[in-house]
Amino acid sequence: MKNKIGYIIFCLISNIGSKTALTGINIADQFRNDEKTDEATIRNLNAAFLISLCGTIHPQYLRALNYIEKLEKDSEWKETAQFYLNGLYLIYDEIEKRAVHDSSFTENLEQLYVRLKENENTSKNDEIINRVWQFFFPEGVSIFNNRLEKIELLRRKRRIRITRLNPLPVLEPAKEILFTSNVLLTVPPTGMNLSDLFLPQRLKEQIINVMNEPQLFWYDHPVPVGMGAEKNEMVHGLKELDQAVEFEKEHGTVDDKTKVHCLLSVSVTHKGLQGMAKDYLKHLFEKSIELRHLHVYAITEYDTSRFVDQVLMPAARHYLGRDDENLLHRIIGVDGRYGRHYSFLKAISAFWHVFLDPNIRATFKIDLDQAFPQAALIRESGVSAFEHFKTPIWGAEGVDEDEQKVELGMIAGALVNQEDVEDSIFTPDVLFPDDNIKGDEWIFFSPLPQALSTEAEMMSRYGEGSLKNRDICIQRIHVTGGTSGILVDSLRKHRPFTPSFIGRAEDQAYLLSVLFKGDGGKLRYVHKDGLIMRHDKKSFAGEAIEAAYTGKLIADYVRILLFSYYVKGLPWPVEKIKKTIDPFTGCFVSYIPFTLVYLRLALKGASLFKEKRKTDGFDLLKLGAKRLNGTIDKLQKSSNLFKDKFWEEKKSWDIFYDLLDRAEKGLKEKDRFAVELKKRAADIMHECKLNI
Repeated sequence: MKNKIGYIIFCLISNIGSKTALTGINIADQFRNDEKTDEATIRNLNAAFLISLCGTIHPQYLRALNYIEKLEKDSEWKETAQFYLNGLYLIYDEIEKRAVHDSSFTENLEQLYVRLKENENTSKNDEIINRVWQFFFPEGVSIFNNRLEKIELLRRKRRIRITRLNPLPVLEPAKEILFTSNVLLTVPPTGMNLSDLFLPQRLKEQIINVMNEPQLFWYDHPVPVGMGAEKNEMVHGLKELDQAVEFEKEHGTVDDKTKVHCLLSVSVTHKGLQGMAKDYLKHLFEKSIELRHLHVYAITEYDTSRFVDQVLMPAARHYLGRDDENLLHRIIGVDGRYGRHYSFLKAISAFWHVFLDPNIRATFKIDLDQAFPQAALIRESGVSAFEHFKTPIWGAEGVDEDEQKVELGMIAGALVNQEDVEDSIFTPDVLFPDDNIKGDEWIFFSPLPQALSTEAEMMSRYGEGSLKNRDICIQRIHVTGGTSGILVDSLRKHRPFTPSFIGRAEDQAYLLSVLFKGDGGKLRYVHKDGLIMRHDKKSFAGEAIEAAYTGKLIADYVRILLFSYYVKGLPWPVEKIKKTIDPFTGCFVSYIPFTLVYLRLALKGASLFKEKRKTDGFDLLKLGAKRLNGTIDKLQKSSNLFKDKFWEEKKSWDIFYDLLDRAEKGLKEKDRFAVELKKRAADIMHECKLNI
């Protein structure tokens, strides 16, 4: 088996006679000692790794392996060399173990090997692509040549036959929905003149010390503290939401006096920012933001700690006899990986309903680089943004393709890119890529199932084709972090959460925690056609997104590891989970995750060097080896790592929702202890308000 794997990789990365390598990368060209720079060293290391994977069929095999082993003894390169050596073992070990348990996997390996042997790498047609993907990336097989059929099949798979519409739908979205979003803050760029920062003098003095702190958390494109209003994503998003509410008032769907509640979680990259983040935001509001239709609240890690210490823990002790405050502090917060603040932004609506305002019946999360294109919504969908929330299919009941009961307690909309709005709001924000795949795309090409899922799920329109009947709707597995919400009743009943160890695709992970849970019906997202937000990311985060290019790639690799091992810790068979969440969410759940991650990293790095993007190649491989090493090491040491963490966090969330139930009962009975908790909660939230 090892020889066959080696030959497959050899065909991917080697010119054979006059024929080029399948990936377009002849890796031997990058394995040379004519340069002595750090960039050349890591390029050679990466090339030596890929050559070593080929085994003795590659003429430079021994030289490549010796090169890695030599650098393992070099103090400067030891960690990176060990990462690659470990990869040689992990890939072969993982594939051999999978082959023992899955005969079809072995058969796909054999067929790919024979096809490449017969073909001698002379073709890159669909049949070859599909053969390679059948082994490495089965979720992408046949999409290129059967696009329309695949779209229709996925829509059928996602269809829900409605058995009961929600008898009590949201009727006044402005009063019944808590809108939430997340603000990501970091320190100003190195070398920035402090006098240019949009900060009061006392904060300028504080930021100097914070900039010398070690960075604790990493986010895709955080906003530097001190950024003014012009290119500030938070300012943009809040102003757009304010204008959307103003439109609703002019449209007659919201009364003139109502103000919409909008809660922001504030996540920071450095600990010292926790104490100054809210002062910076208040400064922005005082100087740059005038909101006439919103109540805006900002919650930092400090604030969540106060909620735990002053409200939740006293309630847990009083009502449940629980005294382990670490359980609640671990899950209730906004700093850390994305999963932590995402779960908080959902759960806060249940807290709000019990302790602050029982009229809040749902929450809906937006991203701050998104906006409701109200005029376009009216023109093309016939109703405004808030009118979409009033649909009785949100909260409806039904049955899926397997005749299993579902509860549509969550709702999901879609996105349209800013440049496409004038053409149509129903323009997919992710389009099908062309079939000229290269480099690491031969191993993993998520944009393809993402485009399929976007078209099949997000672009579905009721009243067309098989969805023309009012008793049929679409459930959503593929959702985005913005444009998704949940009813408070469903939240408290099913108690979904994203584990705090999830650092990417936290929106996709949220449903996994309750995927097949619920005797009365499995919790699902209902697709609301026409509930579409305009995505303005290029206007306000273009530079930040470009700067975060390397980190985003690595986070994508980590996502494969986390999702692949996380589903093993869930109380349902992996095969059943994958059947439900394929193709897009499921493509990150692999049976050979180490293999995918190592090959994706190595081939992407090789592609960057081939394109003469030496700095990008160096950054990706050096940082990738460092960040992946930690995750891989943990997974090797404990196969139950995420299983244990999942059940620990589930236990904590159960405490949270149990104490809410008991406190609510106490408030109805006018229990003095519950009334005092309510007052504390209101006092803390009042201090979090930005536009008092």
